[in-house]
Amino acid sequence: MTTCSKNTERFKASTYELAQKGLRGEHGRSMVEAGISLDDFPETGDMSGSMRYAFTSKLIAENAPIRLVPGELLAGSATYIESTGHKVPIMDIDSTSHHTPGFSRVLKEGYKGIRQRISNRLNRDIDDQGRDLLNAMLLCLDAAEIWHNRYMDALDAAIAASDGEERACYTRARAALENVPQNPPQNFHEAVQSLWFAYDFQRLLGNWPGIGRIDYILGPYLENDLKTDAITIDEAREILAHFWIRGTEWVGAPVWSSGDAQYYQNIVLSGVDSDGNDVTNEVTYLVLDIAEELKISDFPIAVRIGSKTDKRLLRRIAEVWQAGASFVSVYDEDVVIESMTTFGYPVRVAREFANDGCWEPLVPGQTAFSYYPNDILPCLQDALGIGVDYPDFDSLYEDVRKRIEALILRSLSESKDVFNSGLPAVALSMIIDDCIENGRGYYERGARYNVQAIHAGGLQDTANCLYAIKRLVYDEKRISLRDLIDIIKSDWSGHDVMRLKIRKDLDLYGNDNDECDDIVRRVFNDYTEIMARNSRIGDLLTPAGISTFGREITWAADRGATAAGTCAGDVLACNFSPAPGTDRKGPLAVLKSYCKMDFTRLPSCGTLELKILPSSVRGENGIAALVGLLGSFVQLGGMYMNIDVVDTKTLLDAREHPEKYPNLIVRAAGWNSRFVTMSKEWQDMIIQRTQQEF
Repeated sequence: MTTCSKNTERFKASTYELAQKGLRGEHGRSMVEAGISLDDFPETGDMSGSMRYAFTSKLIAENAPIRLVPGELLAGSATYIESTGHKVPIMDIDSTSHHTPGFSRVLKEGYKGIRQRISNRLNRDIDDQGRDLLNAMLLCLDAAEIWHNRYMDALDAAIAASDGEERACYTRARAALENVPQNPPQNFHEAVQSLWFAYDFQRLLGNWPGIGRIDYILGPYLENDLKTDAITIDEAREILAHFWIRGTEWVGAPVWSSGDAQYYQNIVLSGVDSDGNDVTNEVTYLVLDIAEELKISDFPIAVRIGSKTDKRLLRRIAEVWQAGASFVSVYDEDVVIESMTTFGYPVRVAREFANDGCWEPLVPGQTAFSYYPNDILPCLQDALGIGVDYPDFDSLYEDVRKRIEALILRSLSESKDVFNSGLPAVALSMIIDDCIENGRGYYERGARYNVQAIHAGGLQDTANCLYAIKRLVYDEKRISLRDLIDIIKSDWSGHDVMRLKIRKDLDLYGNDNDECDDIVRRVFNDYTEIMARNSRIGDLLTPAGISTFGREITWAADRGATAAGTCAGDVLACNFSPAPGTDRKGPLAVLKSYCKMDFTRLPSCGTLELKILPSSVRGENGIAALVGLLGSFVQLGGMYMNIDVVDTKTLLDAREHPEKYPNLIVRAAGWNSRFVTMSKEWQDMIIQRTQQEF
């Protein structure tokens, strides 16, 4: 694979300038409100929801401001600010996130091919509801063409009004856009433009799609251009960099408390295809070059690695981490694929996995996805609060297990009607298999796979508390269960010495302590066994996952003190990582604790976050340490891991002096955020993660 040497300036000066312009939020701050609503169009009152959506998409395409930036090689911008609020502009209904639609189909067939498939389906037997949806899809394709033609006209005007290098860039951008996405692309530049335009049309309508396996999608176009000398690798890197720069279009828009850059637009790299062949190609390495060089975190990147991954790729990931690109994460694809096939997906389908724009594995272009979060720590706290004097640990544990099962069964019952709301999502549905064939939309069970993942949060906190109780009450008999419960209810008042001793003496989850990790595994196995017995409700798939996605912040107020020595209001563990400050024996010990779980039982995934001190991964020794960690992650059977190479001291300084760190990137959960855009509660949560050192 061709790639530039590290620390080489890989791009033109103008490309760096464009990247900085985007990262400064100049485009996001220029976004506007639509200024019109469907109430202004009384003729829509008698339309179906799908037709109202299609009418809206046409209004958006006709009226959304066009943004062209001098020097950019790609065209297309989602300029209505309502889109950043998870709304369909003008129509003012919820849009859709947590999905990765079939962008590869758009490139393969073009919008014209999709239009033909819709027309062919209309020519066969179909009910009125299906006919209405398919006709609405055709109108959405009309809207996409209107938007395309407006950009072509704008490029013509820009070419006429410019000269020199600026004119040349506009001319190249026009040539790349003219044929796509209406038709399949004929070269790499057209392919990148087609992917961007199809992706950004979804954003224009308010959706937050993942992109999926970008190297798998674009690699063949680049390979062909390189073979025919139609492009150089440096030219290709420059074009692809402009895709990343375009991805900054919403920087500067109002942010959520968890920070900016979290629109679920994940990129997946490498891994195998449906036949089991490695798809790693030049685009894989170009993306990592761009990540390292431009530090644009708006596209979180997940690399699929496994037992057969080339060492060059592992080293390249390590180099990118070392450079501070914390938005690159890794899957062990061997484990993910086995978890999906164990769940019931055909192996050829499982091999195609990407994610939902966050990190839950799914089949791109074929899946309607949602998830249902649960905090299971209250199952233990409720058991302790009922006043039962459990004679032994197993009695306590069995009561907690039954409460977890009851919680999960309630979640499943409340999930049974998901994707039955009929919420119109016409533009998305036309690139999700089998919505066209079924004549049913994304929210009408039209997709090939309808997935409502059930997620457990607080599993490791629950296990930590059970371990502490087992040691203190049942094994060492230091205190009675009743007295311990009373102390916990008092929030450790007057018992700080005991609380701190528990925190100091007990090696909780994350320290490679078999005694504690066995309890974590016991809770994990019982939870996943409950889910395995309830893996579907009719045609709705309900895989097990483990996550908090930042909910540990909001859950803290209701959790109270715990037997593991935490006080009321403490923020506990995120996702499937150790609780803050409890993992004291280095990153390999954390990894070993995590990998004691059988993740083939967890098809909706559970993630491990590590915060690594930058000084411990400097130079070649640092690269070797990170490559070794990647090797251990695969060898031990991990599932999904992301690493922040950042100094706690830097984070504290950034909180006090945000102007000094405008692009300091941290991994929030399934997304990345610029640290200074987070609320204080989220910043505290990131700061409190244990700083690991090799």
